[in-house]
Amino acid sequence: MSRTLVAAAAQMGPIARSDTRKAVIERLIALLGEASSRGAELVVFPELTLTTFFPRWHMTDPAEIDAFYETEMPGPETQKLFDAAKRLKIGFYLGYAELAVADGVKHRYNTSVLVDRDGKIVGKYRKIHLPGWDTPQPDMASQHLEKYYFEPGNLGFNVFETMGTRIGMAICNDRRWPETYRVMALKGSEMILVGYNTPDDHTGNFDFDSLTQFHNQLSIQAGAYQNSNWVIATAKAGHEEGSNLIGQSMIVAPSGQIVAMAVSTADEVVVAKCDLDMAKLYRKTIFDFARHREPEQYRLIVETKGPVTD
Repeated sequence: MSRTLVAAAAQMGPIARSDTRKAVIERLIALLGEASSRGAELVVFPELTLTTFFPRWHMTDPAEIDAFYETEMPGPETQKLFDAAKRLKIGFYLGYAELAVADGVKHRYNTSVLVDRDGKIVGKYRKIHLPGWDTPQPDMASQHLEKYYFEPGNLGFNVFETMGTRIGMAICNDRRWPETYRVMALKGSEMILVGYNTPDDHTGNFDFDSLTQFHNQLSIQAGAYQNSNWVIATAKAGHEEGSNLIGQSMIVAPSGQIVAMAVSTADEVVVAKCDLDMAKLYRKTIFDFARHREPEQYRLIVETKGPVTD
């Protein structure tokens, strides 16, 4: 009998800068309830779920910046989401801005947590591949300042045993890098959860930006297929504070096939029953890492040819 997990991508429409945490949490609980009513056992929310995508602005006032971050998870406002999940017996992935203090020093991360069906955090991930800039770019109409607001994650790509499977996490730009999926696949993941906020004008070059939706699908489908994993990828979407964020929240099988995708850029839930043994099938055949992958040859090629230079 196949092992299955019913998963949902809970896409969110725009969040305004003026929207309160309370209002956002109410939307999340409504999405959680809809997903549960459709049989979902795991819900994936987007990157930076609790706020607007604030790295589009250059702020210098520490108090203004701190207002976008969570100092604890769950906190007084987010506890209601955890309580709802526990009541519904449904797990979830939540992306948010994290303010951590270590040895008296503030650290800011783009973070996600994995919560089990009992409302307990079983895993945390901090975004590693930060896109954008650490200073404002005067020649760009649209700013993307993640390197200004966040440090690269320091927790690595880990895999967590929960809900009858092995789950890894990534955030937004991580999905474009092959090592993201491969590291977790080598650790035995069967499902990878990804939240993202992706604008359609992030480079300012129309020829490049016009392919944003294609590149989104390409990276997720390739990552799923080449690493024999289910991938649940969820967007914050729509026209948010002057920026157009793509949707395309999707559930992709280890075959690389899209089995469910959002059709709007608003709050929307897409659900699919994921056959976890499908990941095992692909791992035993084409992508049997132990039999077919030759990492030693990669080292020899690099050592023989040396670094690539312009």
